[in-house]
Formats: sequence, structure tokens, C-alpha cells
Amino acid sequence: MMEKILFICHGNICRSPMAEFVMKALVRAHGMDGEFHIESAATSTEEIGNPVYPPAKRILSQSGIPCDPQKRARQVTKADYARFDHIVCMEKYNVRNLMRIIGSDPEGKVTRLLDWTGMPGDVADPWYTGDFQLALDDILSGCEAVFRKLCS
Repeated sequence: MMEKILFICHGNICRSPMAEFVMKALVRAHGMDGEFHIESAATSTEEIGNPVYPPAKRILSQSGIPCDPQKRARQVTKADYARFDHIVCMEKYNVRNLMRIIGSDPEGKVTRLLDWTGMPGDVADPWYTGDFQLALDDILSGCEAVFRKLCS
């Protein structure tokens, strides 16, 4: 069965695309590309159509994680709820804003990334903190935990 994961953040130019490309790299490294479908989206409309934020691309590149240059920000839709098995938000505000779009989570698909780890919490927004390394470290540990749990 293919696992379909949608990562969510506010604008879909920093954290959620970082998580998308980290997860894709993890899946590829384990030869499991065909078993996962991974995307990312925003809760807001602010960045729709914009590419991944340059500092986010840079930190991924420095870590050897490829970033698709064609990636553009998009907003999550109500229909995405049916399309994805897991809707993984970066922080509690993303969850709140996502609920305004999808209405409810009857199947328990919506989580925060770090809830998959032993250290639940929010992935701080590097757009505001400027700390892309901290965001990437949290995203790496979160994605590794997601991968482990979905493959066990």
C-alpha cells in the first residue's frame, strides 16, 4: 500500500517543502520511492506560486538534499483530506488553520511533525527566527520518526 503524506506549514516556502524534500530523500535512500507519495502545501494564500525560499533551499543543499526547482507554493484544499493518509503540520497554528479549511479530522490524519518523535512540539518558523539549521534538525528528526513508524 502506498503511503500518501502531505506536509503543511503557513506559506509552503520554508518548513513544509523542507519536510517534503527531506522525506523524499529518506524514502529514496531506502529504495522505497514507489511506496510513498509526498507533497507539501500551505494553509495561507500569501505565497501561492512562489518557489522554495532561498535560505531553505540553501540549507537543504548544504545537507545534500535535492530540492525540486519546479516546486511552487500551493494552498491545501478540502479535497486533500481524502487524497492523503497523513497530513503533517509543522506547528499548532497550522493545525488550527488547516481545520478551518478541511472542517474536521474524523479519520485522525492530522498530526504535528514532532508529535511523531519523543519530543512533541512545534517546528519553529525560520521565516521569523532566521534559524534554518534548527528547523532542518527538527524536520530531519521528525521525518525519520515518520519513516520508522510507517515502515515498521
